[in-house]
Amino acid sequence: MAEKKMLGASLYVPATHKDLSQIANGCLLGQVRSLIFCTEDAVADSELSYALFNLSLALQQMTPRPGTDRFVRVRNPDILKRVLQMPGSHKLSGFVLPKTTRHNFDAYFRQIRKTSHQLMPTLETAEVFDEAEMKLFRQCLEAPGVREHILALRIGGNDLLALLGIRRPRNMTIYRTPLGPVISRLVTTFLPYGFGLTAPVCEHLDNPALLAQEVQEDLAHGLVGKTAIHPSQVTLIEQHYRVHHSDMEVALRIMDRASPAVFKLHDSMCEVATHRTWAHGVVEQARVFGINPGDANASLSASILHLQQANPDKA
Repeated sequence: MAEKKMLGASLYVPATHKDLSQIANGCLLGQVRSLIFCTEDAVADSELSYALFNLSLALQQMTPRPGTDRFVRVRNPDILKRVLQMPGSHKLSGFVLPKTTRHNFDAYFRQIRKTSHQLMPTLETAEVFDEAEMKLFRQCLEAPGVREHILALRIGGNDLLALLGIRRPRNMTIYRTPLGPVISRLVTTFLPYGFGLTAPVCEHLDNPALLAQEVQEDLAHGLVGKTAIHPSQVTLIEQHYRVHHSDMEVALRIMDRASPAVFKLHDSMCEVATHRTWAHGVVEQARVFGINPGDANASLSASILHLQQANPDKA
């Protein structure tokens, strides 16, 4: 399986968007590091033909963008086949698979298994509520030749709530709905086995405080990214991925081979053997998203740069 990656905010863009090529190439929304061009729920049935035509033009015109991932959310295996046949499809980082289960996964996977494309299956069907079914799906993803193609699993919050006949209240995070325990169970089912999870979208655009609180809870659950449905959400989401100075200081101490097995720092007990995985994650998060501007300093920045050059995962 590919190394677990901090994705941050992934912005969904309908494949019908009039400026799709400019967005893909960073001429518009250049700050977004993860783009998902959607041919599924964001596109009406009557617009699908135009969406695929528009996407084909964008793929042909796409230029390299180091540090930016570009995916297509396909509608079904047939649409995946059609996108793979488009000139320029090799420029994509991979594909987001809708409503993925162990029963339909192979119809997608067999089409990309000989490519370098990464997959992000979306967990958004009734099977998600069945812990045994999720374990069987995990075993499917652990199969030889499959793991290295799985970048992360996306949690489809709105579809899961729809199965319950519920819509998220305007003043509550997703964790205060029936999906809170479901997300926690997905974390314990997939994260210990090396699969990253991304958090559901917050569809209420007029409550940035709610979004901020939810991102903090996403991070507390170990989720590696969050779906954004509007560009205004991207900066707000990713500012919470910036690492606090105190966390970075602790992480560097834990990774220091000269540190004792157990020590106290910032009035907390730190145990090297127990907290090493967390420390590596913090350093990688700081490398990608930076340190909170209010508490960064020159020596810390130098430490991050040194670790980045030295490959911190092998430190």
